Amino acid sequence: MKKLVTRILFAALMTPVCLTGAMAAEEEGHEGGTPHYPLKHPHNMEWSFSGPLGTYDRAQLQRGLKVYKEVCSACHSMDLVAFRTLTDLGYSEDQVKTFAADYEIEAGPDNDGNMYMRPGIPSDYFPAPFENAEQAAASNNGAAPPDLSLMAKARGITRGFPTFVFDMFTQYQEGGPDYIYSLLTGYEEPPEGVEVPAGGHYNPYFANAAALAMAPPLSDGIVTYEDGSPETLDQYAKDISAFLMWTAEPKLEARKQTGLTVMVFLVILTVLVYLTKKSIYARKPH
Repeated sequence: MKKLVTRILFAALMTPVCLTGAMAAEEEGHEGGTPHYPLKHPHNMEWSFSGPLGTYDRAQLQRGLKVYKEVCSACHSMDLVAFRTLTDLGYSEDQVKTFAADYEIEAGPDNDGNMYMRPGIPSDYFPAPFENAEQAAASNNGAAPPDLSLMAKARGITRGFPTFVFDMFTQYQEGGPDYIYSLLTGYEEPPEGVEVPAGGHYNPYFANAAALAMAPPLSDGIVTYEDGSPETLDQYAKDISAFLMWTAEPKLEARKQTGLTVMVFLVILTVLVYLTKKSIYARKPH
């Protein structure tokens, strides 16, 4: 539990590359103003897991896993996700064993007291690309890339009034995936007159500033899909966003099914209580 809380806080406190006060005011559009981030609200995307009856698209999750392994894992850890849980994505146990064996996991100590490396097994967790946060920061312009295990929950952007009122009825809970998709596809050239610090990249969808240390990680054709899906930035961003929603909430489908069952039960109970009340009072003399 302590490790889980730590990762949530770490994801929420990702170090941004900030604009100076003058540049930030210019972004807001008036002298001396205080900018509100993100400068642009995330796109409202359509997801298979949206709504009270939503479910995960297994093919999309598998593509998202491929994007993570071939691109994101070079900088970002995902150490709250065990290889064995990949069976939920539609992989067989043998496929999971093969997948895990592609990773080198530190183990030990051996009989001589030394640590050693061994192939991964299903009970292992995704290994981090860096030994510690300091090494990660030194390799990424001073900003340690956050763990992605819970990113889809840690980065949900709150929608303002009156939208949030309707969200209570539509069961909107996709703020995290919407934000991740928008961030990955939202890199732009900075507006005229706005200077981005060295090592920064302008992105109006970033939640903490107008620029961040992470360079655009995705581009067309960078990952090959065997199922014929488009190999485009847009598709990659959708797939990795959906995958990170699954890593953050792998039991989403079970939760929604339980919630639906409870709601049906409450409706039936309400009808029965009403009919019982009506029957009892109908027999009473007026």
